[in-house]
Formats: sequence, C-alpha cells, structure tokens
Amino acid sequence: MAATLSDKLVVAISSRALFDFEEENRLFEAGDEEAYMRRQLELVHQPARPGIAFSLVRKLLDFNTAEAQRVEVVMLSRNDPASGMRVFASAKAAGMRIERGVFTRGRNPFSYLRPLGAHLFLSANEADVREALSIGFPAARVMTDATPAGDRYPREVRIAFDGDAVLFSDEAERVYQDGGLPAFLQHEVSLAATPLAGGPFKPLLAALHRLQQQADASQMRIRTALVTARSAPAHERAVRTLLDWGIAVDEAMFLGGLDKGPFLREFEPDFFFDDQTGHVSSAARHVPAGHVSAGIANAPPANTQEIQ
Repeated sequence: MAATLSDKLVVAISSRALFDFEEENRLFEAGDEEAYMRRQLELVHQPARPGIAFSLVRKLLDFNTAEAQRVEVVMLSRNDPASGMRVFASAKAAGMRIERGVFTRGRNPFSYLRPLGAHLFLSANEADVREALSIGFPAARVMTDATPAGDRYPREVRIAFDGDAVLFSDEAERVYQDGGLPAFLQHEVSLAATPLAGGPFKPLLAALHRLQQQADASQMRIRTALVTARSAPAHERAVRTLLDWGIAVDEAMFLGGLDKGPFLREFEPDFFFDDQTGHVSSAARHVPAGHVSAGIANAPPANTQEIQ
C-alpha cells in the first residue's frame, strides 16, 4: 500500500526559509550556480544556522509522537539535489525528522504542492509564493531579515493572522480601496450577519484546528491570534465569520489602523501572516513574518495607455 500524507498537516518549505543560507544564496543570485553547489558541498557537515521559520517548523514537528505522526514537513526547494544533502544534514543535526524533499535546481517548485496536498508553503522566493497562491495553496514569502521567534513558549505553536485577504476574502478590502473608510464601514455593518468568504489561509487555520483537536494538549498546543486593522463596528462580521466556520481563535486584536508590530511583539508568534507590505515590515522588526501576496492590495497596476 502506497504511503499517503492525506491524514497529516503538510508544510512545504524552502531551504532559505528553514535555514540561514543568505551568505551562500548570494553566489546563486550572482548566477554562479556551480560555485553555490561547491560551497554547499564543502559545508555539508557544518549545520546551517536556523532561519526565520525554524521555530515554527520545529514546534509543529513536536506534535509527532511514536504513536502518531500528525505533521509532515517537506523540503521544496530550488536547490540542486547535491546541495539538498546539506539541508537534510542540517535538519538531522537540529533534531528535526524531515525525510521528504523535492529539489528542482533553479526551476519553479510550486507545482509539487498539488501531489503533496500542502496546507502551507513558505519560501523566500516571491514569484513561487505568488504562483502557489494562484493555484489555491496558502503561501507566504518569508522575510529573511525578520526577528527570530522568542523561546518563552516552547510547548506552544503561536501563529498570528491578518484578516482580510488572508483568513478572509478581500471583498471588504476592495470596498475600502474603492470607497474609503465610510464605504467600508457601511458595507461591513450592513452585512454583519453574512459570513465572509474564505481567504487563502482559511485551509491552514482549519488544519491547525484539526491538529489541536487530535493532539494531546498536555504535550503541545496551538494558540492563534487574529490581528486586524478592523475596529468596531466592523469587528462583528469577522467574529461571526469565524463562528460560522466553527473555528475559534484564541486572541483577536481589532487595532483600527494602529501599528501591528508592538502588539505582535507582546503576542510573540512563531509566525505572522499579512497581505500588506507595510504591516509585514512593521511586524518583521519584532517577530517572524511573511508576506501573503494575495488580494486587491497586491494586484499589479492596471496597464494604462497615453492618450494621444
């Protein structure tokens, strides 16, 4: 009988998101692929330093026990197969059981998310993230210069999400972009009892909810937060949407446009996801953060033609 990942939370992650390969990556970006590969082979027995998503991955893997393997982490990388040896060696040295990987030697790896059935794809490559989102997979570009996660909650996976265009669709954001705050508030108040459609990260939130229900909370648990620029009265539709989905978050912050960074610093997530680059940059000064290039805020500018 063939092995299957259908009963697990599946995280696909690039080597630069999991480990600090920024120095080596400069060789790759300079176009010297052979020098990059040689350097990785030279360092194959030298474990790489943790990357920005390291804490998140390590804690998720801690949900696995001898009796039940509930989380699968798969390397999905533009690295060449030879360089992939250092990735696996670094994971082993860190005590991470990562056994599967796809290495594409510079080619786009995102299409392999389909056979993996991934619930999350983390990469430092913006183009791969956009493509993954376009085919329906939760994905974020890891800010490799972000602040690493703290260590105050070793038995708790802490994840924070923005609302519109991340957990929820960008319906309300489109109204805001078109008509400003008054139109947004009127729209959300009038539709307070109508649940928002799911956004790109709803599948991840649902998978985390299932994982928490399956796991022994005395060993590892998940704590989630909704961190949104919404404020009252627009908060109601967001709360009612989560109730309609049957998925609870542990904390909700309705900040009304306040800088999210200081609030995330206090929550101390292992990762924060947002579609707005300004919020991601603010968050990255305090916590691990990723940009979700989805929704109207990330749409390419419309082509314009000069009027003759």
